[in-house]
Amino acid sequence: MGAIDYSLYLVTDRSLSRGRTTIEVVQEAVAGGATCVQLREKSCGTREFLEEARVLRTVTRTLGVPLIVNDRVDIALAVGADGVHLGQQDMPIADARRLCPPGWIIGVSAESPADAIHAELSGADYIGVSPVFATPTKTDTAPPLGLEGLRKIRAAVKIPLVAIGGIQMANAREVVRAGADGLAVVSAIVSADSPREAAAALRREIEAGRGGTEWARRK
Repeated sequence: MGAIDYSLYLVTDRSLSRGRTTIEVVQEAVAGGATCVQLREKSCGTREFLEEARVLRTVTRTLGVPLIVNDRVDIALAVGADGVHLGQQDMPIADARRLCPPGWIIGVSAESPADAIHAELSGADYIGVSPVFATPTKTDTAPPLGLEGLRKIRAAVKIPLVAIGGIQMANAREVVRAGADGLAVVSAIVSADSPREAAAALRREIEAGRGGTEWARRK
């Protein structure tokens, strides 16, 4: 597919969806302004993950947004997803590239400028800067980078940065101003009373942040 808009990157989490299905949350979030969807499943078996990914692939194709699968290159390939997001302990980018079709998106998590530089040199399409702030949705991450850590990674690489970890309405604008091209959000949308309204409010914060982004002014 063409250029990807990472502005508001929804990461799914069934455990936080308050009884709503992943499909329902995704449909509402995209209606509110989410531009990219990552399917993340940590507690289900391969077949269940595969079936959910297959259904979600149909939905995201209809909605016109890219579907990224977290960690699982095999699941992403099986359902025809648009790409995969890899952690530092997942399959290396070079191996994923050999398996994937042309034009596939590969994102990589980075917890330091060194991680980010290595990801860019290895051919990542974007970097998930993780975690910016402390977050209860992931327990296997490094200490929070903070805005200064995000700025250091922004200065080290040129490819898009998607910030994740503790992103909420109250800090979204400052994260964008610190150099993030997009915000990856879990609970602020998935657990909201209205995922649609939460997504719309976050998009407004993102656009407001871009109005004063030091990195944009340097381009």
